[in-house]
Amino acid sequence: MKRYGAEFVGTFVLVFGGCGSAVLAGSKIGFAGIALAFGLSLLAMVYTIGPISGCHVNPAVSLGLLLSGKFEARHLPGYVIAQTLGGIVAAAVILVIAKGLPGGYDPAVGGLAADGYGLHSPAGYSMVAGFVVEVVLTMFLVLTVLGATDVKAPVGFAGIPIGLVLTLIHLVGIPVTNTSVNPARSIGPALFVGGWAIAQLWLFILAPLLGAAIASAIYAVIRLPEELISARVAERALASEQAERRTSS
Repeated sequence: MKRYGAEFVGTFVLVFGGCGSAVLAGSKIGFAGIALAFGLSLLAMVYTIGPISGCHVNPAVSLGLLLSGKFEARHLPGYVIAQTLGGIVAAAVILVIAKGLPGGYDPAVGGLAADGYGLHSPAGYSMVAGFVVEVVLTMFLVLTVLGATDVKAPVGFAGIPIGLVLTLIHLVGIPVTNTSVNPARSIGPALFVGGWAIAQLWLFILAPLLGAAIASAIYAVIRLPEELISARVAERALASEQAERRTSS
């Protein structure tokens, strides 16, 4: 249960930090600031909950790790439920805070950082453009997670490339769809916005999952033939480092 609790907390932090920056501070920090907020939130969580759950905080990442043999199928339902609930609770807390504005806040009007295409894309991009960008950018994210947690990757550095690539992803994707690459991140705000956000939600579930599958296929082709380890193991300190900490405490 601890790993599921960690996924709930990690997804809450990601959605609150990223979507919260867009809703509560977006007019002050702009797209670049929002992108950085998402990246920093994920980077922090990799080091905070990575040793407990692997810090997937994203059903697409969980799927990509599963397809790559780096995650056990029996844990997938619990991870997805925890991630989705974390995203929903984070969106609810953001909404409570936003309603504290002098004029209040209507999520159906303000959007609550929900993802969208067409009339609901920040720059008016089409459904096809939105689908393609979500597939490609999710592939970037999942491929980075797979590579950064590889047995040959430098120990202790996984959070840095993973956080940086999420920042890059948002710099590219925010004008197109507001950037999902994470069904749990999209479901939370959409439930409170309703209407168009629910109607368009399918794209932000299907496209990230497809992108994750493509990333897994690419990783299978390019990775070196070595032992596979889970993200949870890869994001932990080495056994010798853990022993040293225990001795010095």
